Amino acid sequence: MNNIKNLIIHTLRLAVKDLTVFFRDRMMLISFLVMPIFMMVMMGFIFPSENSLKNAPLGIVNLDQGTAGAQITAAFTQVIPGQSKMFEIAYPKSQDDAINQIKAQTINGAIVIPSDFSAKIAAGQQATMTIISDQSNPQLSAVLSGVLDSIMSAFSTKMGTAMVAALPGVTPSRAAALVQPFTVQTQGVVPGNPNYFEFMAPGLMAMVIMMAAMIGLAGSISREREIGTLDGIISAPISRLSIVLGKSLAQVVRGLLQAILVLVLAILIFGVVVHGNLALLALLLVLTVFSFIGLGIIISSLASQQETAMTIMMTITFPMLFLSGALFPIQQMPTIMQWISKVLPLTYAVSALRKCIVLGTGINGMMPEMWVMLGFGIVFTAIAIPVFSRVITR
Repeated sequence: MNNIKNLIIHTLRLAVKDLTVFFRDRMMLISFLVMPIFMMVMMGFIFPSENSLKNAPLGIVNLDQGTAGAQITAAFTQVIPGQSKMFEIAYPKSQDDAINQIKAQTINGAIVIPSDFSAKIAAGQQATMTIISDQSNPQLSAVLSGVLDSIMSAFSTKMGTAMVAALPGVTPSRAAALVQPFTVQTQGVVPGNPNYFEFMAPGLMAMVIMMAAMIGLAGSISREREIGTLDGIISAPISRLSIVLGKSLAQVVRGLLQAILVLVLAILIFGVVVHGNLALLALLLVLTVFSFIGLGIIISSLASQQETAMTIMMTITFPMLFLSGALFPIQQMPTIMQWISKVLPLTYAVSALRKCIVLGTGINGMMPEMWVMLGFGIVFTAIAIPVFSRVITR
């Protein structure tokens, strides 16, 4: 009983010592606060929060002299109240002029309305428009083409409905059913219209926890080894387990503080709504820290210098940021990358946090991720304790 009591006391004292040193270092404290704020603001304003396009330069080449071409041109210049402007319209003189402007990157794409567009529609024939895309930016080109296809499809349906309704004995509702036999209604799992940043916020939380747990721990152990204070801790009448647990507890507190800061900023600045249980969210944050602590101890124990430890940490954490689904959906990655993502603890942390925050999933729906994170934590910690003890007793 006394051994357990001493273990707890020594662990808490070491954690308090590490946290005291941390909070007294003003530059470290400033970077601790600024880093998640910078990441949140940068990611929040880079990625879209409403539609996928804002003020995209678009060329319209209207070679048609009829009303249909004029209506389409006018539709792109209208701004819906309360929404951001999607396009900045330019008017190239010809299709070749539009291509040259795309090559010069003054516009991102163009619509070409042929000279016989209105005439074909009036004659009951099918008319064709051309969308010219910019292949130098495939992602923007795909988004732009998708938006234009959607707009043109809606406009085509509207014109077709009006033409059918003009036929004798056809009511407007019957015309709409003939032109568009069915419609699609989109409904989310939770109420509201989540933006892309709600996808990003859980990933950012998991990222800052991972970096605080691993990089902070590596810096703490390696720094104390370099300045000689680690020898004093080792020579004290405390167990090696107390040293490991004390330093880990200090990093847990730091990681949780940064994660809470990210969550508060996401709610206040970007309107992120937490649909899940807050107690469950807190448990997930603790599990996320626990899954990385052991790995941080292993690497920092094996590295003889702080610079070496930090280099190894960055080599490990950097690929995880991109392969875990924190920034980009795993489903869009090649199959080999998807398999690699399944062996990364950050993948399961991001998935669990996203389920809780965005979808409001209960604990039963997150048990696979929680068991995997717990397993990573137990395995890494079980390896870390003997490795740490063996290294520091050399």
